[in-house]
Amino acid sequence: MESVWNSSVDLPGFPKLKGDIHTDVLIIGGGLAGILTAFLLHQNGVKYILVEKNKICSGTTQNTTAKITYQHGLIYQKIYKSSGAEAAKKYFEANKAAFDKLAKLCSNTNCDYEVKDNYVYSVDNRNKLENELKILNEIGCSAEICDYPSIPVKTVGAVKVPNQAQFNPLKFIKFIANGLNIFENTFVREMIGTTAVTKNGRIYAKKVITATHFPFINKHGSYFLKLYQHRSYVIAIKNAQNVDGMYVDENKKGMSFRNYKDFLLIGGAGSRTGKKCGSWQELRSFAHSIYPESAEKFSWAAQDCMSLDSIPYIGQYSKNTPDFYVESGFNKWGMTGSMTAAMIISDTILGKKNEYADIFNPSRNIIKPQLMINGLEATKNLLTISSKRCPHLGCALKWNKSEHSWDCPCHGSRFTPDGKVLENPANGNIKNTF
Repeated sequence: MESVWNSSVDLPGFPKLKGDIHTDVLIIGGGLAGILTAFLLHQNGVKYILVEKNKICSGTTQNTTAKITYQHGLIYQKIYKSSGAEAAKKYFEANKAAFDKLAKLCSNTNCDYEVKDNYVYSVDNRNKLENELKILNEIGCSAEICDYPSIPVKTVGAVKVPNQAQFNPLKFIKFIANGLNIFENTFVREMIGTTAVTKNGRIYAKKVITATHFPFINKHGSYFLKLYQHRSYVIAIKNAQNVDGMYVDENKKGMSFRNYKDFLLIGGAGSRTGKKCGSWQELRSFAHSIYPESAEKFSWAAQDCMSLDSIPYIGQYSKNTPDFYVESGFNKWGMTGSMTAAMIISDTILGKKNEYADIFNPSRNIIKPQLMINGLEATKNLLTISSKRCPHLGCALKWNKSEHSWDCPCHGSRFTPDGKVLENPANGNIKNTF
């Protein structure tokens, strides 16, 4: 399994940490969020190091569809309903600022950056689209209804936000990671205060930023209740149409579309990690029925952390950990989400007040409907009888026949058939079960 991005880029390599080291800031996690944070701290002369347990961008970042937009599904009506117009406006302005900063950085590098309109479509609910449009216009976002989106799906229309963008994320990373203080193949197996313990030494830090996709410190923040993971699938095909834009269904079970060079990328067929889903076969059947002359060249899967209220967790890890920070829960919108996180956390480290920080506060109210669903899933799988259990918190694992992996329905950890960890929050392999 290889994404179209992997095939086009050789990322730079970085050394493994050997021996003890002191730093002001430790960033754990070498995906887009961690690297952007390192980049901004580097620009401001902060003493930092970033550690990645494998190679940089070997997780979620390499498997994105790489849409840069502040139109995140129909998020604005959801925020408007739960928190009011001011909160929706702040979320928009934060992501607009992140979009603008990414656009400026992309202008200085060859990362296949293209300005494209973004569309959120619906197959059955025009009212949702019209409600979203009304709120977008109220908070200052330019948008309009498109009655006939150029995709091979029957819809009732789409909300269009013009002048968004798409790019090749690994070409971008290759540019911004150059010269950063990064250590690869450096796995943090334990935290003692703000000291990170690795196989080859200890990292003594004053402040720690966890950008590990799913936060790995269980005793603080209750992220095992506040997050779940959603797995979705992508194919890249040739001999298909140019949809000339970026499209996503407002329903999580729907499909997404965008072009990259002469490929059409079709995504979707997903579900909560550990649950049954359509996988690549659903996408292939769709592609074959619409584009019988098409040829599949790449296929891959993406895994995303989903928060309780569709807003990321960016800020102090918990109320009781003043020197720990978190960047997680991007809800499938990790391009602007990562930059938003980097801007907020770097401002915090520099002692600056970020005007948008409050809306992303990880310690905000968690009494949301999704909390009960997450709790029920965890309880059900903890009580399931199975010899194959996740070392994270002990949930029963499910066999993913499409990808030949053991997946955790509670928190999204994944393992190879012989028990080696593929995706966190599990920090180790399955023991004594194979």
